[in-house]
Amino acid sequence: MRRSVLALAVVAAFSASAEESIETITVTADLRNIELSQLPGSATVVGEMQLADEGGEHFEQILDTIPNLNWSGATSRPRYFQIRGVGEQEEYQGAPNSSVGFVVDDIDLSGLGMAASLYDLSQVEVLRGPQGTQYGANALAGLIYVKSKDPTQGFESGVTATLAQDDQQTVGGYVSGAATDELSYRMVLHSNQQNGFRDNSYLGRDDTNKRDELTFRTKLLWQPSDNLEAKLTFLHADLDNGYDVWTLDNNGFDTTSDEPGEDSQRTNGASLNVRVGVTDKMSLTSITSWTNTHATHAYDGDWANSDEWAGKLCNDYAGGFEACQYDYTWAKEQRRDTVSQELRLSSEQAGRIFNDSTDWLVGVYASRLREDNDLNSFYNGFADEALKSSYQAENAALFGQLDTTLGDWVLSAGLRFEQWDADYSDDAGERFKPEEDMWGGHLSATYRWNEDHNSYVRVARGYKAGGFNMGLPDYLSTNTEYDSETLYNYEIGLKSTWLNGDLHSNIALFYMDRKDQQVEASIQDPTDPQRFVLYTNNATDSSNYGAEVEMSYQLHRDLELHGSVGWLETEYDNYVVTLSETEERDLSGRELAHAPSYQFAVGATYRNDLGWFGNINLSGKDKFYYSDTNDSQSKAYQLLDAKVGYEAMDWSVYLWGRNITDEKYGVRGFFFGNEPDQDWAAKQYIRYGDPQQFGITFNYHFM
Repeated sequence: MRRSVLALAVVAAFSASAEESIETITVTADLRNIELSQLPGSATVVGEMQLADEGGEHFEQILDTIPNLNWSGATSRPRYFQIRGVGEQEEYQGAPNSSVGFVVDDIDLSGLGMAASLYDLSQVEVLRGPQGTQYGANALAGLIYVKSKDPTQGFESGVTATLAQDDQQTVGGYVSGAATDELSYRMVLHSNQQNGFRDNSYLGRDDTNKRDELTFRTKLLWQPSDNLEAKLTFLHADLDNGYDVWTLDNNGFDTTSDEPGEDSQRTNGASLNVRVGVTDKMSLTSITSWTNTHATHAYDGDWANSDEWAGKLCNDYAGGFEACQYDYTWAKEQRRDTVSQELRLSSEQAGRIFNDSTDWLVGVYASRLREDNDLNSFYNGFADEALKSSYQAENAALFGQLDTTLGDWVLSAGLRFEQWDADYSDDAGERFKPEEDMWGGHLSATYRWNEDHNSYVRVARGYKAGGFNMGLPDYLSTNTEYDSETLYNYEIGLKSTWLNGDLHSNIALFYMDRKDQQVEASIQDPTDPQRFVLYTNNATDSSNYGAEVEMSYQLHRDLELHGSVGWLETEYDNYVVTLSETEERDLSGRELAHAPSYQFAVGATYRNDLGWFGNINLSGKDKFYYSDTNDSQSKAYQLLDAKVGYEAMDWSVYLWGRNITDEKYGVRGFFFGNEPDQDWAAKQYIRYGDPQQFGITFNYHFM
């Protein structure tokens, strides 16, 4: 282990002698808070030190280092994720229905992933494959769990400041300590402001795609005895971001819109986690969660301005041409409230059953989600679409798990039954009241070869509720409702340490069998080309298979090497999609969208006793389809990041660069017609990720 005392970002707790044992990594998203080396499943845990060494301001900046995790750039910050090729890609209509769970300190933000500052975090966990036993319908593909640092009994505080290109100004601070012998606290404030890497030449502005992000988080930890612990977390996230990323000529960074969009989100959330030792044989855990979110997603749909269109001629559909007129804006106001309650009763050491071989756990869960949406669009100065809708869903679940130790074997079985009732209505007169009974769970077996090697086999069943589509034309009337989806995940893995603990490796092979896969589709209205019909339907089946490999090697007491590879193959087994009233397309055998065949990350971290620090990382991914229904693709790309600095006892300073080679890479794409002077001919449009950026960060830790 490293001896040097690190500054704020790393915290003095990491300092240890070279002979000290390797830090134990615990997966807090698991029902039993199991060690990562013992977890019977594929998971990545990005710890506090790695976040400090490689991370930035937002969760977006560590995504490319996590194998088989992809994201869709349809918003100013990542909101839609894909694990092993499974997940959503863009704005939905109707019901929120996430395939990838996103939880921050027990606060469920699935589908609201923008509220994810990296400042003052303990770790980020990504669990791949269905998490049906623990999380039910929101974790069909897997789960992302973000855990912030807990309060400390000893007083500590610190500040951070960053200046960088793109007029980035980032500041933050934290304070933690004991209010009483039983009660401790932690408060964190973090603000990030920057222009958003776009210049709007028409308006003469460089901030139409701005990022203005504020996060406040506070925790209270009450520990009156060994048998009682209560943790209260409050989160406030206010993202007042712009959204001006699309251009007609795909130049990527010089926009010409006259009505730039908005991508704002204000979230307040809280969770209360209470653990009570009922007897020496069992304990009770209660998790209460609440969130309130107001969000706006709006954009200039013609991606240009009235002057640009006025200089062009368009087909008047009467044998001649006329001056083009095209002005289109779209906006969606979203208000979501959720509340949930979970109770778990679990065994302690003295409460094991079956001849003291088996730990047990039973639990109940209930939640209510209410979401109101107000959608408006304007076309050439007139109201085009207007829809007010209200959605409410109630979930109730019963779950349990048994973990049996038989010599070197650990057998685990989990099962969850969930009931879902929903009610949707809108001012267009449509109403749906779907309800479903669903189930999922897992079976796994772990074998401990010796203290350095653990292998496992796992079968898991995940599920996702069905739903409905609104405003469909007559030829799509058979798609008004779609069925629930199930996913069977078969996985084997090996988790090992080598070379006296200097080398760690995790390897997983998986096969995923999706039944009645839910697929997002869209159709451009031929009579009103600015309009689209967005709907979800069911493909018959699809299959995904591949692997994840992660390794870290302490080559020298001052130098650590690390790397990961994700391999993914996906295919529709049988899927025919409707493209228009007269056209269908058979996509059987094609790859799924946002599912690159490979992802990789390699890097090195150097830190010596004199305080000098260096970190370099290269990540990349293969090309992938942007959409489930057309052949528009990204290009393969690689990103190079580096960071150097000096770390003293109570302060540190770093110079860093992201995307040092200034790679131009797509994170979202559409294929459709958006140019009336070209008779609305379909073509590919691309939204690009952040370009090259350099900056400096200073941290100070008050001792």
